[in-house]
Amino acid sequence: MSIEQWNDRYRAGEQLFLEPSPLVTRFSRELEPGHALDLACGPGRNSLYLAEQGWGVTAVDGSPLAIEVLRERARERGLVIDARVADLERGEFEIEPDAYGLICDCYYLQRSLIAKMKLGVRAGGIIVAIVHLPDADQSQDTPRRARRGELSAFFADWKILHEYEGKSREACHRAPTAELVAQKPGR
Repeated sequence: MSIEQWNDRYRAGEQLFLEPSPLVTRFSRELEPGHALDLACGPGRNSLYLAEQGWGVTAVDGSPLAIEVLRERARERGLVIDARVADLERGEFEIEPDAYGLICDCYYLQRSLIAKMKLGVRAGGIIVAIVHLPDADQSQDTPRRARRGELSAFFADWKILHEYEGKSREACHRAPTAELVAQKPGR
């Protein structure tokens, strides 16, 4: 979908989830709060949760409307979040190397970002990634849906803390998903 299509969905009140991803809550609790990056953050359900837990959060999304909603929600809660409008597909946001203890990439697949995400995590830090898989009647090779086993293959050289493929575990998503939590070696 285009950024304008996402803006239309947000204007219509769609995709404005409040609860953070259970994977983000579960695995972030095991880390000492530091600096987190939430890629394709949408209106910021994970960013808000992390900031409430003491993380310094950089949140990035291509939708100006999503970032506006996130900023308003953060203001209402008295939170400071570095929320940025940037089109990830156009390379408008650069992930700094070794800058984050946690990177979240929930329900967004851009294969060209994975190597940059891996470089952006400090030794001992983690990446929480959730992407859609194709439905049974869809092509297995699509730009926005991972093939089975593809997500874990990107992190074969990392410690896999969690891996799941199948029916989405979040009611707000209907398509099958691949979930992965991986820890960068070292430290």
